[in-house]
Amino acid sequence: MGAQYYGADSENGDRIDDPSEDALFMLISDLNDSGNAFVVVQPDEDDPAWFASVAVLDEGGYEIVRRDSVRSEHEVTTATGINDIARDLTIWMAARDFPRRPTKQVSES
Repeated sequence: MGAQYYGADSENGDRIDDPSEDALFMLISDLNDSGNAFVVVQPDEDDPAWFASVAVLDEGGYEIVRRDSVRSEHEVTTATGINDIARDLTIWMAARDFPRRPTKQVSES
């Protein structure tokens, strides 16, 4: 069974379905400039509407790309703190659309 919402794939073949912030931290921590230079997170579907990637920079730190074609978003930033990157990606992904995610129920009081 694949991911319920999205998966994170490293260049070296590691995959985590529906990664938590801690799992993203682990994947990013394992990045290096010799065979495992990036991780991509995207919905587990054909032709995903959004993705995020983190790549090791030659001069140190990481390049973070966030793209969402539904919302016409495309942002490229750099950062050095893995904690901050994992947290920011988790927050950003929580705001994405997932076709199979249940809708929120609002009850009247």
